[in-house]
Amino acid sequence: MRHPRIIIAGIGLAAVAAVGGVTAVAAGGSSASSTPSARPAAAAATVRTAPANVAGTSETILVNAHGLPLYFYRPDTAARSFVTGSLARLWPPLTSAAPTAAGANGKLSVLNDVNGHQITYNGHPLYTFAGDHAGQVTGQGVQNFFVATPSLTPLTTSSAGTAPAAPTGGGLGY
Repeated sequence: MRHPRIIIAGIGLAAVAAVGGVTAVAAGGSSASSTPSARPAAAAATVRTAPANVAGTSETILVNAHGLPLYFYRPDTAARSFVTGSLARLWPPLTSAAPTAAGANGKLSVLNDVNGHQITYNGHPLYTFAGDHAGQVTGQGVQNFFVATPSLTPLTTSSAGTAPAAPTGGGLGY
């Protein structure tokens, strides 16, 4: 006879898979998809705003549906993400074929690239950081990644190859 907890856990996993909570690694572009911050998006992903302490300053930032801070990578262009391989395992791309925004007025779209259907905000591909938890920003300025804010300067195809200036002072500058 099987243990009731194992049966219940199996039923729960089947229910999550049925509603799209478990997706193939190819959808997220990373083999680290079992961690909460690297979890690939299901059919839709929400980008919303939330308050956070960033470098000692209270800021309104963009977060994913799980409350994880979202980042942009300065070397990226509007047409290409340069975050792949081991870098993508540490900085999982935010992917979804049908993203939605809540509280953010910038342009949310999808870039079809090496990471699949990667969500962009004002042209910037978005990422989470494997070291973060909901409400915690620990990746600011690490490896050329910066927290995305609702006022993130648009990155257009014509500005490809031109990285936005690094944030100045205690705030983000975006």
